[in-house]
Amino acid sequence: MPEVPAALVGERVDRIVALLTGCTRAEATELVAAGAVHLDGAAVTKGSIRVEDGATLEIDAAPVPQASQLAADPTIAVDVVYEDEDLVVVDKPAGLVVHPGAGNREGTLVQGLLARYPELAAIGDPSRPGIVHRIDKDTSGLLLVARSTAGFAGLSQQIGVHDVARRYAALVWGHLDAPRGLIDAPIGRSTRAPTRMAVSARGREARTSYEVVTRFDDPVAVTLLRCTLDTGRTHQIRVHLETIGHPVVGDRRYGGHRAPFTQLGRFFLHAEHLELTHPVTGEPLHFDAPLPPELEDVLSQLRATASDREPSPPRPPA
Repeated sequence: MPEVPAALVGERVDRIVALLTGCTRAEATELVAAGAVHLDGAAVTKGSIRVEDGATLEIDAAPVPQASQLAADPTIAVDVVYEDEDLVVVDKPAGLVVHPGAGNREGTLVQGLLARYPELAAIGDPSRPGIVHRIDKDTSGLLLVARSTAGFAGLSQQIGVHDVARRYAALVWGHLDAPRGLIDAPIGRSTRAPTRMAVSARGREARTSYEVVTRFDDPVAVTLLRCTLDTGRTHQIRVHLETIGHPVVGDRRYGGHRAPFTQLGRFFLHAEHLELTHPVTGEPLHFDAPLPPELEDVLSQLRATASDREPSPPRPPA
């Protein structure tokens, strides 16, 4: 019998069954009720039982997840930062959608991944196989992908309890009052514009921590931040920063598209750092991705302008 992955120790049996098989919680409850789930060799009678370290779990007649019907696309380049049997870390470029959705049926990262890792087709949701979290189309940087059932279960668990550290570099308009802070405001779908998210009392909890890295004054006032996600809501960093009056530079949707950065072609947000525990081995892992050239060019121009405006040192007396 297989041992329960370390990342799932302490979880309810029905949740573990759902994560490992890809079935719904209701289907997992039905399996438990039917006596199809055995913990340490004994049939489980309650889905609420918490699993202890070292326990073994056997699932009889578990539903087999439907294989993905997405077409693999080998023409989509995938920049792999790390890979093993259970997970993959990729550095996604701006402009690439993570998985198919409305208006983006082809040419997505998932279809490029399927060409390289065909086993992903049976991992997780068939419409976005292997995907355990997302980053926006025009956000670049690091993305975790599960490559095995155990990897999917463990990564989903860590993300669900906010145990994966995700840090972003963001260039924002203006200068923040404090060198660091926490934005704690719920986020939900905007009632005025369905494609936008907004801070809303009816939304889900959302927390973003930020730290000032560099302030620039010329040619305009902007600030480079490090932002850390304590939760992972859609457009979270962009919405939170707009809410406090400092939208991300280049962000058309949330008020950041202004001169002199209108030619950038994307917004300045990059997933630069990931830190997690390996979902199967328990090994600590951390990854970093440098800024892509188009964002590094923006910073280089700002630094050059700042350097040009620094006063010259006084001349020594003759």
